[in-house]
Amino acid sequence: MPLRRSSLSARPAGGGPHLLRRLLAAVVVVGVAVVALGVVQLLRPLPRLRVVATASLTFRVRGAATALPWPRVGEAAVGIDGVGLMGAVGGARSEGIGSLAKIMTALLILRDHPLQLGASGPVLTMTPADVALYRADRASGQSTVRVVAGEQLSEYQLLVGLLLPSGNNLATTLAIWDAGSASAFVARMNRTARSMGLTGTHYQDASGVAPGTVSTATDEVTLAERAMANPVFGAIVAMPQASLPVAGTVYNVNALVTHDGIVGVKTGYTADAGGCLVFAARRVVGGRPVLVVGAVLGQAGLAPLTAALDASRRLLDAVSPELELVPVVGVGAALARVDVPWGTAVPAVSTRAVTVVGWSGLAVSARLLARRLGTTLARGRVVGLERLAIGGRRFTVPLVSTGTVAHPGLRWRLLHG
Repeated sequence: MPLRRSSLSARPAGGGPHLLRRLLAAVVVVGVAVVALGVVQLLRPLPRLRVVATASLTFRVRGAATALPWPRVGEAAVGIDGVGLMGAVGGARSEGIGSLAKIMTALLILRDHPLQLGASGPVLTMTPADVALYRADRASGQSTVRVVAGEQLSEYQLLVGLLLPSGNNLATTLAIWDAGSASAFVARMNRTARSMGLTGTHYQDASGVAPGTVSTATDEVTLAERAMANPVFGAIVAMPQASLPVAGTVYNVNALVTHDGIVGVKTGYTADAGGCLVFAARRVVGGRPVLVVGAVLGQAGLAPLTAALDASRRLLDAVSPELELVPVVGVGAALARVDVPWGTAVPAVSTRAVTVVGWSGLAVSARLLARRLGTTLARGRVVGLERLAIGGRRFTVPLVSTGTVAHPGLRWRLLHG
């Protein structure tokens, strides 16, 4: 009897055409998926280049702050013009300042009626009211400059009489000329003080004789720096003496002027305020000229003004040897880098050197302001700014790339998402 073939053995091995079709379909699906994924990868936005800091410029010069010979009473402050305060003592409350108020008076007059060096400015004719003011101030024991009716004084001459012999009557004359009334001028003084950030300063009059005219040593240093930036103000306060039409030769009450590089600024005294002095002295540090500015308030004793002068001189003698040139950053310093996801990071270097006159304890701080970059980079492009804060001064140092960055190749784009 012939053997019958099994029905199972009659089917093709491996599933035949149906399995083959399924395998081919799977291959096609996988291929399409791979192609689609590749397209997605190629179309995906590239990550942006990123700037990060690599070096810190935050430090203190030689560590501990310099110990200065501060006065035992009152308050004091000293700093370097354009850099910041070197130190201060006191200042918890505002003190009387006497004729230091005339620094602001002169500054406002020169702001409202600017003068060039060598110019005289407008001429004022002294009136009977000006003479009456002079006589009343003199009778009450105030510092005055003699005037007579019909006398003609230029703006420059009035400022000389205001700042050298410290004529209280001329402060009021100038205030009325400038603002129409003494009270309106005083309001301007206070607005200006607020705009300058002199939070401890308040004026009650233009001359400083009023007990409500107060300030702090740090405020007075800030104000003096602003005033000394005016060439006419600086030239006047540096004069030991001058001549006026009626008053004749007038002398600078600041006896330190012309000694040891001292070029100003203003004395002040009342029974309430005590002896006060704002001083400025020129020094040369590493071949660079600098202006040391300080203030001493509230000095007492038998000769309060002399005590203020002596305290100021001691501060100057102590400050000068402590000053030095501080190189903060040089040209080409690598302060940051540009991170490149598909390649080697590119260093970013400074394009500007910053060197300041400093002292032990001077704080230097820095902050990187990174630019928002794209996906390519050219050599020499500014990628960020290093913002330096040194005392009261601010510097900006541009950082540029030292190399180029191109788009990544096809392989990287396919393998990275």
